[in-house]
Amino acid sequence: MTDFARKSFWLADAPYTAGPVLEGDLRVDVAIVGGGFTGLSAAYHLHEEDPGLRIAILESEVVGYGASGRNAGFSMTKIGMMHSFTATRFGKTKAKEAHLYADRAVTLLKGLVEDLALDCDYEHTGFLWVATSEKYSERLLKEIALVHRLGITGINLIDHSELMGRVSSPLYRGPAWWEPNTGILNPAKLVREWRRVLDTRGVPIYENTPVTGMTTGHGATQLFTPAGTVTADKVVLATNAWSHQFAPLATRQVPVWTYIVLTEPLTDTQLDSIGWRGREGVEDFRDLVHYYRLTADNRLLIGGRDVALGDGRSMDFDDSPETWARLRDDVRAIFPGLRDVEFADAWGGPVSATLDMFPAIGYAGSQDVIYSMGCVGHGVSTTHLNGQAIRDLVLERDTELTDVFFVNRRVIPFPPGGLGHKVAERIAGFLRWEDRRLDVLG
Repeated sequence: MTDFARKSFWLADAPYTAGPVLEGDLRVDVAIVGGGFTGLSAAYHLHEEDPGLRIAILESEVVGYGASGRNAGFSMTKIGMMHSFTATRFGKTKAKEAHLYADRAVTLLKGLVEDLALDCDYEHTGFLWVATSEKYSERLLKEIALVHRLGITGINLIDHSELMGRVSSPLYRGPAWWEPNTGILNPAKLVREWRRVLDTRGVPIYENTPVTGMTTGHGATQLFTPAGTVTADKVVLATNAWSHQFAPLATRQVPVWTYIVLTEPLTDTQLDSIGWRGREGVEDFRDLVHYYRLTADNRLLIGGRDVALGDGRSMDFDDSPETWARLRDDVRAIFPGLRDVEFADAWGGPVSATLDMFPAIGYAGSQDVIYSMGCVGHGVSTTHLNGQAIRDLVLERDTELTDVFFVNRRVIPFPPGGLGHKVAERIAGFLRWEDRRLDVLG
C-alpha cells in the first residue's frame, strides 16, 4: 500500500501502526467503506445507539489517508461555499438551515473532544474572514449583510483597527468577519483518536483493505476485497473524493486537489511581527481562498491559492511544486515579517466537490446503501454531524437530521466521462481569472 506518512505533515508527525487487513469472509449488519471522519463518526454513533450492531469499517489505506488526515484542521461553520451562493442555489431559508446545521456540527465536535478526551490539539479560537483587495472587501460587506438579514447570529463585523490588533498584515483591507464558534485541531491526531475509541468499543477497522467491487440483491450487499468478502445488510459509502470509483456515484462528484505549505516553528520575533495572539483561523475572501492558522507548536500552515483537477482515472495529483512555490511567496506578501521564514513541508490532497459545491447525503440506489460526499474542503466538523444523519438513515428513522434539505436531495450530475472534468476545469479557470483581476495577490 501507499506510504501514508508522505501524504501530510500531520500523518508523518507521530508513529502509527496500521490495523489488520481483512482476510476471509465476514457477515455484518453495517459495513462502512472509508476510514475518514465520516465513516468513523457514523460507526461511533451507530454503536452508541445500538452496541449490539455488528459494524465493520473497510479502509483502502489507513484511517485518515484522505482529506481527514491532510486538511488544515478547521472546525468551522462554513458549509459549501458562501451563504449567498447557497441562497442563490437553494433559497434563503435553506441557506440559514445549512448554517445552523454547520454551527451545530462545530458544537458537537467540541463536545465530543471534551467528553471523550480526544487528544487532537483542539483550540476553540474563532474565525476571521478577511479581504485583501477593495473589491473583495465590498463582497465581504455584502455577504455579512445577507447573513444578518437571514437572522443568523454569532457572526459580527469588526473594524480594520480591531482586525489588525488580532492579526496584522499590510494587505488587509476594510473590516473583517469575526465568528467565535470555530476551532482548530490536528486532524490526523483526531482521526487516530477515533480509531482508539472504536477499538475500545470492539468496532473492527480493517486497513489496507480496498473494496474492489460491490453487488446488491437478495436483501444484502456484498463488498469484495483482495482477501475477503463482506456481506452486509446496510452499507455506508463514506468515500467522499473517491466516490466516483463506485458506479452508483460515478457522476455525482469530482475530486478537487488543494495544497498546503507549512513553516518551521515561528520565533517570538516572527510572531510579534504578526500579532495573532488569539490564534484564530483565517481565510481570505478570494474565490480560490487562502486558509491559514497556527499549529500547536506555532508553525504557520497556509493552503489554497489554486486547485487541481484529476483526469477522472487517476488519484495521483497530490504534488504541485508550482502552487507550493506561490503559497510560499504569498506567506511573505501577507506577512512581511516572515520574509526569512523556513518551510518544513508541503503536501496536497483531494476534496469532494459536487457540481453545485454543496454536500449531499442519501441513498445510492436503495435504502440499503447510504452515501455522503461533497464537503468541498469544509468537512472537519460537518462530517461528524453527518455521521449522526447517516446513523438515522441506516436505522431507517425519520429525524430532524434526515429532514435537512441536503439529505436525499437531487444531485446535479457531472457529464459522464471526461466531460465532467472539463466542466470542473472551466469553473476553476473562471475563479483563477477573477482572482487575478480583483485581488492584489493575483
